[in-house]
Amino acid sequence: MFDLSGRTALVTGASSGLGRHFAALLARHGASVVIAARRVDALEALRDEIAGSGGSARVLALDVADGDAVRSAIGGLGAAPDILINNAGLSGEGAALELSEEGWDRVLDTNLKGAFLVAQAVARGMREAGLPGSIVNIASILGLRVGGGVSAYAASKAGLVQLTKALALEWARHRIRVNALCPGYIETDINRDFFASDAGQALIRRIPQRRLGTMSDLDAPLLLLASDAGSYITGATLAVDGGHLVSSL
Repeated sequence: MFDLSGRTALVTGASSGLGRHFAALLARHGASVVIAARRVDALEALRDEIAGSGGSARVLALDVADGDAVRSAIGGLGAAPDILINNAGLSGEGAALELSEEGWDRVLDTNLKGAFLVAQAVARGMREAGLPGSIVNIASILGLRVGGGVSAYAASKAGLVQLTKALALEWARHRIRVNALCPGYIETDINRDFFASDAGQALIRRIPQRRLGTMSDLDAPLLLLASDAGSYITGATLAVDGGHLVSSL
């Protein structure tokens, strides 16, 4: 059901974290992946790793917040990707009273405008090719329920959830599915030290499963939304959070 042989998948924000993990996952399931980000050196290392495991990957230098660059880069791919994993994003943490206009714009331009620009460019290619496609927007549980000190990030991810529904409605007629994957707190190299601290452990205790998610916890949900296994799923918001969203206030 999760076989992606013969498919091409574009993954943005693939230089590190979840994007890197998703690109390797899709390659293992047979997709030819196009890995996109601004850090080309990190992409080249990932490309070599995927090739060393028998997969296929191409590097695409891309700033998702630059509309001209997005249209040029995706137009230069030749055939449109069958799958888009819209993963590029910034955290933008900080108190709202201290948040600068530039800081707000940086987060919204990447997380929301950038996701729209890439989705639009890819969907245009899918429509022109007359072939079905799947777009998976990587949102967050903070787009569904808010926390402190994340006003720009939460607003951008809430916007991305609603954008997902709007695009799913418009593009269903073109056989393009659009869904949102909303991870909860996932352990990564960047946050591991925080979650080992007293404050991090207190946060973990608020998660009903009493544990952080791992990147592999996102594998099956992502593959479901990206592959034909989810062929009748569009406009959905899938939270993978250990029950965090249903925890008591």
